[in-house]
Amino acid sequence: MTGTPDTKPETSAEPAAKAISLRTGARLAVVQALYEMDVSGKGVLDALAEFEAFWIGQEVDGIEHPQVETAFFRDLLRGTVEEQRAIDPKLDQALAQGWPLRRIEIVLRAILRAGAYELMFRKDVPAAAAISEYVDVAHSFYPGDEPGLVNAVLDRLAREVRPGEVGAPKGSNKPGSSKPLPNKPAPGKA
Repeated sequence: MTGTPDTKPETSAEPAAKAISLRTGARLAVVQALYEMDVSGKGVLDALAEFEAFWIGQEVDGIEHPQVETAFFRDLLRGTVEEQRAIDPKLDQALAQGWPLRRIEIVLRAILRAGAYELMFRKDVPAAAAISEYVDVAHSFYPGDEPGLVNAVLDRLAREVRPGEVGAPKGSNKPGSSKPLPNKPAPGKA
């Protein structure tokens, strides 16, 4: 799949190498729905109805869209939109200085928002699994460096919102951080 700032994401016409899980399908559909909402101005209810009726599990323009875990899809889409005011500032903090979320390309922004929603509000999903899933989603849309950006931003966010699960934010002096604690020598130093 590829996406550009001004075009709708498209999937490859090649058959899938392996079947994807229903939750992975839900994540892909949520990113596509968030994109569609962003460019069309549709609301959550319209996007849910459209995707459930015409996209999910359907072949559209020769592209086979995967089946999804419907309840998970609905929660991700509603939750990402409803919690956007909490999500966006956290993503702004996790992005490089000078690159606020509003400057990020639409599909990439949708991936980051959905991933942030899972990390911040779906504690039933392990942080490492959520990050890995959204890196894979990014690979579905981008062949370049974007999946690495998704990994870095979501990892940084996870360290903040789930420090007991993935470690403290880097450089925080908290256990699990990459910076040594005060009064303790750095590894390899006496």
